[in-house]
Amino acid sequence: MKNAVGREIPDSLLVNGREVYQGKQYMDGKYLQKAAPRTRRYEKPQESKLLDSIAEALRHCGAKSGMTFSFHHHLRDGDYVVNMVMKAAIEELGLEELTIAASSLGSAHDPIAGYIEDGKVVGIQTSGIRGRMGEVVSAGRLKTPAIIRSHGGRPRAIEGGEVHIDIAFIAAPTSDCVGNCRGVGGKSDCGSMGYAMTDAKYADHVVVVTDCLVDFPNFPASVEAIDVDAVVVVDSIGNPKKIASAAARISQNPRDLMMAENVAKVIASTPWFQDGFSFQTGVGGPSLAANLFLEQYMDQRNIKMGWAIGGICGPMVELLKKGKVGKVIDVQDFDLDAVNSIHRTEHHYEMSASQYANPANKGAFVNKLDFVVLAALEIDTGFNVNVLTGSDGVLRGAPGGHPDTAAGSKVCVIVTPLVRGRMATVCEHVVTVTTPGDCVDVLVTDYGIAVNPLRPDLIQCLDEAGIPHVTIEALKEKAYSLVGRPDDLEWEDQVVAILEARDGTILDVVRKIKPFTLE
Repeated sequence: MKNAVGREIPDSLLVNGREVYQGKQYMDGKYLQKAAPRTRRYEKPQESKLLDSIAEALRHCGAKSGMTFSFHHHLRDGDYVVNMVMKAAIEELGLEELTIAASSLGSAHDPIAGYIEDGKVVGIQTSGIRGRMGEVVSAGRLKTPAIIRSHGGRPRAIEGGEVHIDIAFIAAPTSDCVGNCRGVGGKSDCGSMGYAMTDAKYADHVVVVTDCLVDFPNFPASVEAIDVDAVVVVDSIGNPKKIASAAARISQNPRDLMMAENVAKVIASTPWFQDGFSFQTGVGGPSLAANLFLEQYMDQRNIKMGWAIGGICGPMVELLKKGKVGKVIDVQDFDLDAVNSIHRTEHHYEMSASQYANPANKGAFVNKLDFVVLAALEIDTGFNVNVLTGSDGVLRGAPGGHPDTAAGSKVCVIVTPLVRGRMATVCEHVVTVTTPGDCVDVLVTDYGIAVNPLRPDLIQCLDEAGIPHVTIEALKEKAYSLVGRPDDLEWEDQVVAILEARDGTILDVVRKIKPFTLE
């Protein structure tokens, strides 16, 4: 069946009420059966929940083959906990047929690829999938198709009962002996722990893994002891220096700065750029640089930002400290400046991923956004965006909060260079649709600006402000004139990953690329 972005979805996937994507408003108002949080039992008073090892915690929680373990990625490429847990489960306890349900997975988790090839890990549910694991899944080595969800789609699926977590593992920079844990303090400070909160509430069992035990009570806790079964102290849960990536730094490239300035011009031309406006930016270099130029327009008009959300980086923290933004509400920290700010800077707050972006609750912050500025690997003439697969069709990225903020905001601006190397960023059809075009409003490139025809109001805003713009088709043709049209990828029939829209409908599928061989 063909969905609303023109992607053919195999009928074999449309089982148990699953539907194809039919537009960003399709699921609005539809009833979602909300799963109850995990069952409770009377517990005798415990002085401590400390156990000697991860293997002992697995036994304590009744770990067995076929279970689903969940993880969060606040330590990003510095995370050690996923690998430690899976090694203990597979190599010490001999467990098999395991599923990993993580908020994201990256190159730090390359060892998991071996467990996939050995058939020990048979399922992956995540937002991001990169590195060796992305290559192995793309090669069709995972027993079942990986399921890719946005940061809002993940808590929706957990709270709705689509994802049942047997044991959630919480990588916590600090914890007390009964499991009150925080992302602040210790040697592995990661700041916000917003992705772990839903897991802790809905998982059957919860294990806190920490490298810094502190006195009881460790408050205010990101995850509370009332949801925790066991606490394990290890030498190190990760390397916080690897939280920040190169993409999470403001670009000094003149091309990127020019695009960032144009992003700010577009935002400032709209009626929503007024005192108290709300804002989120992605972590790409040009996206972050937009903060600098936006600040200039704020100063010119003597206005302040009401609140900002995200994935937070240093530039937004600086605006908060200058008093130019009222509140920063934070589900994840992307650099150490943000890590060192949360809970230490007034008006910098932590929130859960569900509160951030879940489309099936009654108050997600993304639905109150005025503006979001995001990057793209590719964008096509239908304004569909790809941030998941490379030009070779291999899984290398993550939708993250991209589709959530695009759908919820009043104005979604994509900023990307027209070409990267010898590849056209603006193209006829993206390899994989991760954010549908009906959620994207404006494209800013180094060769011009294009506005989605679905937003004639924004076209009028740009015209009245004297901001030139062209059609996205013209940008595509310019890109192809510079680097040529790419050859079509060839695919096998095997579906290696299913990409869910944030509402749970199927947005796209990733098939095994042909030919594709692992090195």
